[in-house]
Amino acid sequence: MNVVAVILGGGEGKRLQPLTRDRCKPAVPLAGKYRLVDIPVSNCINSGFRRIYVLTQFNSVSLHQHVQGTYVFDQFHSGFVRILAAQQTPSSESWFQGTADAVRQGIRYIMDREPDYILILSGDQLYQMDFRPVMEAHIRNKAEVTICTKPVPRAEAGALGIMQADEKDRIVRFVEKPGDTPLLDELREPGNGPERYLASMGIYVFNTRVLLELLANEEKDFGKNIIPAAIKDRAVYRYLFEGYWRDIGTIRAFWEANMELAEMVPQFNLYDVNAPVYTHMRYLPPSKINACDLNRALLSEGCIITGHRILRSIIGVRAKVGTGSVLEHTVLMGADWYDPEPLPPGQIPMGVGRDCFIRNAIIDKNACIGDGCYITPDGKDNVVTDQYTVQDGVIVIPKKAVIPAGTHI
Repeated sequence: MNVVAVILGGGEGKRLQPLTRDRCKPAVPLAGKYRLVDIPVSNCINSGFRRIYVLTQFNSVSLHQHVQGTYVFDQFHSGFVRILAAQQTPSSESWFQGTADAVRQGIRYIMDREPDYILILSGDQLYQMDFRPVMEAHIRNKAEVTICTKPVPRAEAGALGIMQADEKDRIVRFVEKPGDTPLLDELREPGNGPERYLASMGIYVFNTRVLLELLANEEKDFGKNIIPAAIKDRAVYRYLFEGYWRDIGTIRAFWEANMELAEMVPQFNLYDVNAPVYTHMRYLPPSKINACDLNRALLSEGCIITGHRILRSIIGVRAKVGTGSVLEHTVLMGADWYDPEPLPPGQIPMGVGRDCFIRNAIIDKNACIGDGCYITPDGKDNVVTDQYTVQDGVIVIPKKAVIPAGTHI
């Protein structure tokens, strides 16, 4: 099956600030040791599709470093994971203007592989999917375009692309982000069960010839332009996916996705031997637990933990938690290196100091939390400062932030 996969690197990621202050969305750390881009790349590799392009634009240095240092196939294999960065060319002097425009600007490199089918994926979603049945359904239906869809409740439907399909799974209507409006009522799936809507997962299969024809119209976005236009006169079908899928578009969604991974039996299975999630090999020592009550915690390698309690939390690589500290419902992303020893006088070490209390928080990489700090989002919302951001009940400490000892937030 001659397939090339294209992963969209995303735009500015404003709704994920401050996590995207210095990196793009696909480069945001996930589950302590991975990055978001590892999810679509791993799904492709596990499906046997190893010719993968990643389109990048904003804050892409860390993503480039991660991809180039992680996905190096041996010289006897034709597979690759290759970066296609936005650039000025004789035919285009502008940045990517949307998802479709990004693919249009990179299509000449993609066509070097002469694919029969192009699989387009998002770089900021959490899911496990074997793409081989998707391709088989696409070929069986004699489709020109296939859209992967996921049933969602009404509360989620308004912010997603919603569609309707006939009894043969051919899509007859598509509306991008209809909102909580009467239009949304019209798009409800028929049936007597709970209200549900067919949402686009942002995963598309195109016959190459058809994609080239659709991109020739200079439309900028798949969801807003290309897909609605294709439905009018192309054979556009759905592929129904009933498994776990989450769009990581906001701080709250990111925090919830990580918290779900800390459950006893999470819906997203990091331990599936048939669908491993690949990432950068670090060769770190085992994590060291000097003393701590750990309950529903994911603990990455290279950590040194001497806390009092860690509850339903994600602990990233090289993280340090000091004596007597409590972390509840928190994502501690860890560090990119260990502090030099000894530290200069007065410098706060990376990680969480002694006797801290942290709840409902995301602590970005290389942050330094002094002793005796109290950090929760209680009583605050939509607050943005240099030291922290509070949004939708979650407090975020930015990358490399320094929180002095005794600080109460």
